[in-house]
Amino acid sequence: MKKLQTLIIPLLYGQWLNLIALFSKRKAAQTAFDIFTTVRKGRVKSIQKEYLEAAKFTVEEVLGQQIQSYRWPGKKETVLLLHGWESNTYRWRNLIKKLREHDFDILAFDAPGHGYSAGKKLHVPLYANTTRHFLNKYRPTHVVAHSVGGMTILYDHYRNPTSSVEKIVTIGSPCDFSEIMDHFQKILKFNNRVMKAMDEYLKEWFGLHIDEFSSARFVANNTKKGLLFHDKKDLQVPFSASEKVHRHWPGSQLVATEGLGHSMHQEEVNEKIVAFLES
Repeated sequence: MKKLQTLIIPLLYGQWLNLIALFSKRKAAQTAFDIFTTVRKGRVKSIQKEYLEAAKFTVEEVLGQQIQSYRWPGKKETVLLLHGWESNTYRWRNLIKKLREHDFDILAFDAPGHGYSAGKKLHVPLYANTTRHFLNKYRPTHVVAHSVGGMTILYDHYRNPTSSVEKIVTIGSPCDFSEIMDHFQKILKFNNRVMKAMDEYLKEWFGLHIDEFSSARFVANNTKKGLLFHDKKDLQVPFSASEKVHRHWPGSQLVATEGLGHSMHQEEVNEKIVAFLES
């Protein structure tokens, strides 16, 4: 029954959006974006509590929301960690262990709607504005970001090219928002009238059309050093995404793996990250 509901509910959403669009394209776009940005997982699980509680740093108000941050002090440069969609800071536990062995100062926070942070919605511009708060306040030297966190930091540096950040690491990160939206449309099966309305809505709110929202575009003039990890068999974000970003980012290196998956918690990945930050 649960599997059947998982298949049917998205289709009902899609038909609902198609119906709304007949009367108000703007309302359909707003509703679709609301569905798209709603966070359904990523809160702290019982197994994660002890680890995160021990590292709680501050709760900061950012854009009217209470954001939970974490700190693992060290004597070397500050590294900011950005997790992905429907995740939280706990996902960094293996990398944090390795960074602490090398005495890096580590800062992280739960994105809006994730972990211990307030909110129910998340999208890249919101994540980027939240990230900018921490970049301005703590001025980290390095950023390591997973999945949508990677698109977030590249978008932020597109808007704020002068920054304290010297090196950026992305792991399994998407490139083109248009591919994400195409996937969203295929799941809900709403029509192109709704998609066009969403495109106009996003242009109005964020200043970019869907096909303009691309990490490849964001890095074209990025002068930071970058290290891009991506598994060739990543089932969530295609390997071609990081290939495209790498082609457009002169200061980047691409590390292609095979069989490590989307999350990439492995020791060999963490060792390469530390080596890059220390180089």
